[in-house]
Amino acid sequence: MGMFTMRKPRGFNHPYIYVDERKEKLAKMEESAKRDLGMLPEKEFSPEDIRGKFVEGTTHLKRRKESGRKPVHLGVILVIIALLIYLWYAISTGII
Repeated sequence: MGMFTMRKPRGFNHPYIYVDERKEKLAKMEESAKRDLGMLPEKEFSPEDIRGKFVEGTTHLKRRKESGRKPVHLGVILVIIALLIYLWYAISTGII
């Protein structure tokens, strides 16, 4: 009964050419170790340091961010707003 089975599509894997993530991670680790030992001054607070940490910690938000989809609720809200505008127009012109 292989007629109705669906195969998964081949996954997309894009290796970066000019970016070495391992090297960047090692540089961050080295910098934080130097800061802990007191060789470098304390880093000032930057909002960029904490931006996206919650999304990285949860799997469902990480998947939503990777897919780039907006929540379905936005479409529903837009349809409701359009319906309300039409009803307002119909009532104000005396159609209804």
